[in-house]
Amino acid sequence: MPSHASAATPIGVGVIGLSASGGWAARAHLPALAAVPGYEVRALSASTPESARAAGEKYGIPLAFGSAEELVRRPEVDLVVVTVKIPHHRELVLAALEAGKMVLSEWPLGNGLAETEELAAAAEARGLRTFVGLQARSAPPVRYVSDLIADGYVGEVLSTSLIASGRRWGAEFEPGGAYLLDRGNGGSLLTIPFGHTVDAVTMALGEFTDLDATMATRRAKVRNEVTGETARMTVEDQIAVSGVLEGGAVASLHFRGGLSRATNFHWEINGTAGDLLVTGDSGHLQFGQVAVHGARGEDTALAELPVPAAYSTLPALAGRTTEVAYTVAHAYEQIRTDLVAGTHRAPDFAHAVRRHRLLDRIARAAAF
Repeated sequence: MPSHASAATPIGVGVIGLSASGGWAARAHLPALAAVPGYEVRALSASTPESARAAGEKYGIPLAFGSAEELVRRPEVDLVVVTVKIPHHRELVLAALEAGKMVLSEWPLGNGLAETEELAAAAEARGLRTFVGLQARSAPPVRYVSDLIADGYVGEVLSTSLIASGRRWGAEFEPGGAYLLDRGNGGSLLTIPFGHTVDAVTMALGEFTDLDATMATRRAKVRNEVTGETARMTVEDQIAVSGVLEGGAVASLHFRGGLSRATNFHWEINGTAGDLLVTGDSGHLQFGQVAVHGARGEDTALAELPVPAAYSTLPALAGRTTEVAYTVAHAYEQIRTDLVAGTHRAPDFAHAVRRHRLLDRIARAAAF
């Protein structure tokens, strides 16, 4: 499919990492794609031919392969969606790019900055459209907050303060999440919930022009919640970043591993004319399950600001805002719009490089 798609032509999707036993691709990507007009899921690949066959039968997908190499070569596939663990992103994304396919990769794009820069350069050299799963910026509440700020709801932004819990990286870990404890695998409190959330914060308020950071691993040993066995955690479970944003606003962000009995997501934006507050049940802003409150002018107390209906134009998702597919679907809607209109609003591999560079900058500041 060319970079400018026809509005009448479905985008053929091939999903790498779709399993009959569930997982993120089944819970988020499939229902999201079903909710957005203009997509057809035509192929999947899994770790073995048997598991691929089982997934194809379960989800009604005609082409099921036991290897990603088979999937990326199929002419029916226009967009390859990579939903596997981070250490496998590089090889699979490169295979799709070498086959001339557009790619949507889950975030983080690469295992570190160097891999991300390599993948972005490979896509640019081939002139291929790419996308990365930083879907928090597509969430209706986040877009609404961004527009409120741009429209002057708070006046000049003076400061922003955010405190959040990562849900994982606490005292216990799920058996399937053991790989997230090892910094060598690229999935951490910094790269996943912090990375998603800081991307939305900077979309609304501007990039950091100056920053300092402190990171620490306060729980070096954590427990398997099923077996009770202990494991070593080498990723940080405390991240504190402070600095100055474009425009001069002072920012303070603190992420903690696990969950708190007190506050799990609290984002304030304070300005010369008003204040905004965004709250939720965890620091994973990419799920989009947050409430917006505000006050301005002569208001003496915050009041809820319901997200206008215009921010969600997908009838199939009406009443389903608590599902993880909700925000992912809005990201797919933006990707479809970009491909039809030739725009570049959805985050791509070049944007992923910018975000990885910020995370690398934070890690280096914390190590200084």
